[in-house]
Amino acid sequence: MTIKISIDCMGGDHGPAVTIPAALAFLKREPDAELILVGQEELVRAELKKHHAGDNPRLTVRHASDVVAMDDPIEVALRRKKDSSMRVAIELVKDGSADVCVSAGNTGALMAISRYVLKTMADVDRPAICSILPNQKGGPTYMLDLGANVDCEPHHLHQFAIMGAVLFEAMEHRRPSIGLLNVGTEEIKGNEVVKATAPLLRADHERGVLNFHGNVEGNDIFKGTVDVVVCDGFVGNVTLKAIEGLSRFVKSVFLETTMSKIGALFARKSLKKLNPESYNGAGLLGLKGLVFKSHGGANAYAYEWALRRAFDAAKYNVQAQLSTLIAEMLPQAPNPEAPGSTIQQG
Repeated sequence: MTIKISIDCMGGDHGPAVTIPAALAFLKREPDAELILVGQEELVRAELKKHHAGDNPRLTVRHASDVVAMDDPIEVALRRKKDSSMRVAIELVKDGSADVCVSAGNTGALMAISRYVLKTMADVDRPAICSILPNQKGGPTYMLDLGANVDCEPHHLHQFAIMGAVLFEAMEHRRPSIGLLNVGTEEIKGNEVVKATAPLLRADHERGVLNFHGNVEGNDIFKGTVDVVVCDGFVGNVTLKAIEGLSRFVKSVFLETTMSKIGALFARKSLKKLNPESYNGAGLLGLKGLVFKSHGGANAYAYEWALRRAFDAAKYNVQAQLSTLIAEMLPQAPNPEAPGSTIQQG
């Protein structure tokens, strides 16, 4: 089965200088993939020429005249740049030319354009950004939301839990446990939104719909206490950026002296677990189409990981599973058109 991925080649801090080498490296690893490179054709083909890959039969170049900058306001990206590489790449998913889209561009613009072009699934109030983190048990911890929705109500977190559970089961092939991120494990802890969300998840647990573990704390993310951690986008984004910063700090410590470098050499296999680049690639859940977000500052190695995650999501037919299971599990939101979704830029 061939999986077609549309790539926003101009998105991110580095554009084609990263997206093209990553795409070529990914194609060497994955024979069942075809890539549609979307961007300013002259620049894309110039980068392909540098890598002697201009005639690769599994690559197609699709011209797009505009570029969504990392600091573009959402209104500019959505209304004034209708031929941007980001938008064209997403439209290829909508018309069936691609199975999944990958972009490292402006997060707020990516979510806004994805919602406008693809629309949200029935009964999904707000899409969420879900990514994975390593844990001490050697498996992945899925976490959402990571920045799409700063201000949430209980039914939003409830929806995130269901979408995260569906994604985990589709990708990992087993039923996950769900944890609600809080400042303590006790039921009386937390703000009013978190305390009001827990009963909704407990009711699902009692009905056998979700495997709700209960409240979890920040240190549980890496313990592997649960498979899916649910929080609002403000907490999730701050947590993710703090984790990335700590990871880079730890690696820098090993480079301070000759002895620490020798220690790093012996510990290099274990230190790979701390590399945030190998966990790059977050799914935008709740849309009528698959879209994956790469970190804006990703290098080619990290961007390749985002392509791998997008490929696997399409390969395992995550979209169909999400559509089916969400329709069965997701209660209708009290106000599906409620305003207030605050999307992070970056």
